[in-house]
Amino acid sequence: MTTAAPPLAEPAAPTTGARTPWQLFWRRFRSNRVALVAAAFIGVLVVLAFGAPLVAALIGHGPNELFQREMTDEFGLPLGPNGEFLFGADPAGRDVLVRIAYGTRVSLIVGVAATGVAVLIGTVLGLVAGFRGGVVDTLVSRAADVVLSLPLLLFAIGIVTACGSSREGCFGGAVKPGLLLVIIVISLFTWPYVARIVRGAVLSLREREFVEASRAIGASDMTIMFREILPNLVGPLIVYASLLIPQNILFEAYLSFLGLGVPDETPSWGRMISDAADIFDVAWWLMLFPGIFLLLTVLAFNLLGDGLRDALDPRTDR
Repeated sequence: MTTAAPPLAEPAAPTTGARTPWQLFWRRFRSNRVALVAAAFIGVLVVLAFGAPLVAALIGHGPNELFQREMTDEFGLPLGPNGEFLFGADPAGRDVLVRIAYGTRVSLIVGVAATGVAVLIGTVLGLVAGFRGGVVDTLVSRAADVVLSLPLLLFAIGIVTACGSSREGCFGGAVKPGLLLVIIVISLFTWPYVARIVRGAVLSLREREFVEASRAIGASDMTIMFREILPNLVGPLIVYASLLIPQNILFEAYLSFLGLGVPDETPSWGRMISDAADIFDVAWWLMLFPGIFLLLTVLAFNLLGDGLRDALDPRTDR
C-alpha cells in the first residue's frame, strides 16, 4: 500500500519591516550623488577650518607672517606659486594657502552662526504670529515687511561703518568690530525670510486634527506650538537653513570686499579678493584661489540644500 507524499511547504513570505522617517530620508538622500559629493566637500571645508592651525604648522607659515624678502620682487610685486608657497603670496608676502585655510573658518562661522540666529528669531516670531493671529500676526508681518523693504547692502554698510570705525564699537561698547558685528548685521536682515516661511506653514498646521486633539485634552498654546507644531517644521527649516548659509557667506564676502567686514588681520576670502583687485592682472593667483573656494563653497551648500529638499519631501519625484 503506497502512501501519498506530504505536500510541499509553501515558501515563507518575505518579511518587510516598516522604515523609520530617518531611514526613508537617508534612502532618498544617498541616491542623489550630487548632494553626496556636495556634503563631502562641505565636510572637507569643516576639517580645513578646524585644522587651519595644523596646516599653518605643517607649512611653517603663519596667516599674518610676512615673507617680503623671499616672496616679492624688486618692484614690490608678489611672486606666484612655487614649491614652498603652493598658492603664491600676497603683496605683503603672506602665504595665500594659509590665509585661505583661515578664511574658510571665518566664512563657515559667519554663515552658520548668522543663519542659526536668523532661523531662531524667525522661527519663534513666525510660530507665534501664525498660531496666535490677530494683532500679533499683524505686528510681526509688518515688522518683517519693513525690514525686507530696506536696502540691504546700503544699511549693512552704514551699520558696519558706524560700529566698526573705532575699537570702542557702538552701543556703549557692547558691539565691537569683528565677527560678532558681521553676524549681528546679517542676522538682522535675514530673519524675515524665515519668519514668513514658518508663519505660512503654521497657518496650515494649526487647523490639522492633531492640533484639535491637543486642544481637546487641555494642552496649552505653548505646548501645542513647541511640542506639536514645531517638530513638523524641522524639515523645511533644515532645507531653508542650508540654502541661507551660502547667501550669508556671500554677504560676508561683500562686506569684506568693501573693507567693512572682519579686521584686516583676520583672513577672509572677500578681503583677499578685494586686495587682489588692483594687481590681479600681474598676480592672478591672488583672485583665482580665493574665488574658486568661494564659488565651490556656495555651490556645494546650494546643491546640498536641493538634495535635502528632495529627500525630506516625499512628494518630490526626481
